[in-house]
Formats: sequence, structure tokens, C-alpha cells
Amino acid sequence: APFTVVICPISPDRSPDVKAAADKLHDDLTALGVDVLLDDRNERPGAMFADWELIGVPHRVTIGDKGLKDGQVEYQHRRDAEATKVAVTDILLHIQGRMAA
Repeated sequence: APFTVVICPISPDRSPDVKAAADKLHDDLTALGVDVLLDDRNERPGAMFADWELIGVPHRVTIGDKGLKDGQVEYQHRRDAEATKVAVTDILLHIQGRMAA
């Protein structure tokens, strides 16, 4: 895969909090030397997910307004059956742990 992690913000054009959280996670992962892509297309979530599944990016983080209000984002490895909710404060360590496994 060309990238290790893809960040999929949901409607970042309508939510400054989603955009800010996505940008911060992208910057933090880049600083750690992770090959990360921020998918900032104004695309429906299902279309975004399908694209990255086809490309084969192993780790996906989805950031949405509702989850952020609860302090959470969704993480999904491409082999996982479904996404896991992870605290925003723990997502970096979570990704690092999954990449090491």
C-alpha cells in the first residue's frame, strides 16, 4: 500500500473541530515518520472507505463530529470486521500498537 494510515474526516468543511482534529492527527503521525494520508475530499464516507479498501491501506481513522463530541474517533484495520471506538487522546498509541502487531 502507498500509505500506512488514512485519515477520513467526515464533512470537515462543515465542522472546524473535525478539520482541526484530522489535521492534528495527520501532523502527529507525520512527525512519528508514519506514511499517512489525509483524505480531505468532500466524498460520502462509504465511497471514501471503498476507495481505501481497494487501494489496500491497512489502517483507517474516521473522524466525525458526533464522535468528537464524545471524545472518540473510529479506528479500523482492513482485516477487522468493524471499526473500534478509540479516545481521541489514545489514538496515536493505538495506531502505533496496531502497526507493531
